[in-house]
Amino acid sequence: MAPQSKKTNTKSSSPKKKTTTRKTPVKKRTRKKTGKNSNFKKNIFVLLGVFLMISLVAFGYFLGQNNNDSSIKQVKKTESVKVIKNNKPMKQNSKEVTTNSIKELIRDHPSQNEIRRKAEEKRAQEKSMVSTSVSEPSPEVVLAHRGKKPKLAIIIDDVSNAKQLKHIMSLPIKVTPSIFPPYELSKSNHKLAQGLKHYMIHLPMQSGKAYDKQYGTLKITDTKEKMEARVKEIRKLFPTARYVNNHTGSAFTSNYKAMEMLYTILRKEGFVFIDSRTTASTKVRKISHAFGDAYVARDTFIDNDHNVPYIHEQLRQAVKTAKKKGYAIAIGHPHPVTMKALGSAKDIFRDVELVYIDDIYRKKK
Repeated sequence: MAPQSKKTNTKSSSPKKKTTTRKTPVKKRTRKKTGKNSNFKKNIFVLLGVFLMISLVAFGYFLGQNNNDSSIKQVKKTESVKVIKNNKPMKQNSKEVTTNSIKELIRDHPSQNEIRRKAEEKRAQEKSMVSTSVSEPSPEVVLAHRGKKPKLAIIIDDVSNAKQLKHIMSLPIKVTPSIFPPYELSKSNHKLAQGLKHYMIHLPMQSGKAYDKQYGTLKITDTKEKMEARVKEIRKLFPTARYVNNHTGSAFTSNYKAMEMLYTILRKEGFVFIDSRTTASTKVRKISHAFGDAYVARDTFIDNDHNVPYIHEQLRQAVKTAKKKGYAIAIGHPHPVTMKALGSAKDIFRDVELVYIDDIYRKKK
């Protein structure tokens, strides 16, 4: 019996042990799988959450862009409508607008031919400034370019004493003296004109240099009243004078406002202005033409160098100019060498008629 009970106990205990051994591992395996699954699920939820957030952000951005695009399109549409409305009258005047645009373009961007043409006109104007004494004559004026011979008028500037005048009057040719108005060093110059039929007034005018210190020199800053007083003073001193030319005066004659004022006053007092042309930028030509007067000016300075051969050569140039256009005006000074050169220039003058300034410019009778 004892052995049987042992067997029974052995059998009964054996299954129990086996059951315990089997159950324990199963429980442990189940726990491990549950932990892994929970971690996996968490990761999935996190990823889904992140994806969802990204999707929401992207969706929001997309909606914002659509709204902006639609707003821009709406603005453009509105602007295009405004442009169309504004362009309706432009269509009616399209031809006029196009024509004006073309004119403005041509004006702002001249062609090469236009530039060349203007340059040639400027050169021609400068050339005529140098070589032409009288142009565009007034109908009231008789000029000397009609006659059997070309005419040459010689003016001697800076005359201020009787000795100089005597030398001029003793020359075997016609010469017109241009007398300084009275000034500090020669207060009785006006008396030199007494008894003279042909003479001029040599009027000091501003040059911007030391020469402007002479009494009565007209300045570009002078008032109209001051200029009038000076011209009336000269008229009183030289009652028979008709012609006036400038002594120096490069600054004055190139100032349009001042020169126009003086020119007006001179005309009113019965004077004719002869331009000594001491500067290429003189405005006298333009002013005289504006008044309908002939422009009378010097062609040649004959004694810039004080020697006879030079003076003779300048006289030949003056004769050449006279033969070319019918007349010429030459200006010199009362230097002894100039008097000598003029006295020995008879052969140079054989092809021209020497005349006083009155025969170059005179009013119709």
